[in-house]
Amino acid sequence: MSQLLMIDVGAGTMDILCYDTSSGEHFKAVAPSPVRHLAWQITQTSGDLVVSGVEMGGGPVTEALRQRAATDRVVISSSAAATLHHDMDRVRQWGLIVEEDAAVERLCGDPGYTAVRLSDVQPERIGQIISGLGLPMAFDAVALCAQDHGVAPRGVSHLDYRHNLFQEILERPATPFDLLYRDGEVPEAFNRLRSMVSDARKLNAQAVYVMDSGMAAMCGAAQDAHAGNASPIIILDIATSHTVAAVMEGDQVAGFVEYHTRDMTLARLEDLLVALADGRVRHDRILAEGGHGAYLRHAVGFDRVRAIIATGPKRRLMADSTLPVIWGAPWGDNMMTGAVGLLEAMRRRLGLAPIHYL
Repeated sequence: MSQLLMIDVGAGTMDILCYDTSSGEHFKAVAPSPVRHLAWQITQTSGDLVVSGVEMGGGPVTEALRQRAATDRVVISSSAAATLHHDMDRVRQWGLIVEEDAAVERLCGDPGYTAVRLSDVQPERIGQIISGLGLPMAFDAVALCAQDHGVAPRGVSHLDYRHNLFQEILERPATPFDLLYRDGEVPEAFNRLRSMVSDARKLNAQAVYVMDSGMAAMCGAAQDAHAGNASPIIILDIATSHTVAAVMEGDQVAGFVEYHTRDMTLARLEDLLVALADGRVRHDRILAEGGHGAYLRHAVGFDRVRAIIATGPKRRLMADSTLPVIWGAPWGDNMMTGAVGLLEAMRRRLGLAPIHYL
């Protein structure tokens, strides 16, 4: 094992980390996220669109396609339409024309349409970034992460379904490091991660691994030098779209909570951290107030917490906090939290030598 590639696909950025297991050297880059890049590309075109591809992060892409459907014909494959919503009737109500994948692929060559392909993995663009770093585009393994809401059964909240999946796994007991899946192992419900596996095979890697970005953030922030052997600790990753807070005892998750970052205030976040450690968060209440959900295995007590390590591109939200926050930066870079988490999970999975992330 020698060359490893880690890619954290977020709502705002795509964070890339290359690691050479032989030399111990690492190289990195932070670029606009695929969803931002594709949304911008869509706005630069005019006229009718034909959209192929797979499920990816929505947000700006969803908005760009809905706006275009209001003025032009937009034909989208059922696989790509899952980006907008898993209910195809809802997508049709927004004015898009949903067709079978094969029919859309044939239409992609029609000069009357501008063709767009949706995917969280953009091999050509990633190759250009790797080449710009002066590195060969050849890897023994690649690991990617993104937030996957999961495809819930009809009538079941996708947020409930996602957290039930995590709860079942984490209570085995397991650690967030165990939620790194190799191609062929990804649970059927995680459609976005499964789609990433398919496209990641074009990255010239011998093996492909994927992971939910919330779990990757927990794994990565725990590698910060300030964490050391301290336990329990609170991990806080305030990303562009979602905020994840977790209480960890060693490698075990005592509890975690997820929120949309846009809905967070300093006061609410401080309350959540204390309530999470004290065991006073409930999944249904978090959902009722607009949050993403919560999981609680047991309370550790906030007075026992040894460190609060904050990472993520929006962590400035905690700048005026009265809590004893430590500004985490695994491997010296706040933006590499997810990528470092992927690397550490893969290192453990492959039985590689320990890596010092100082």
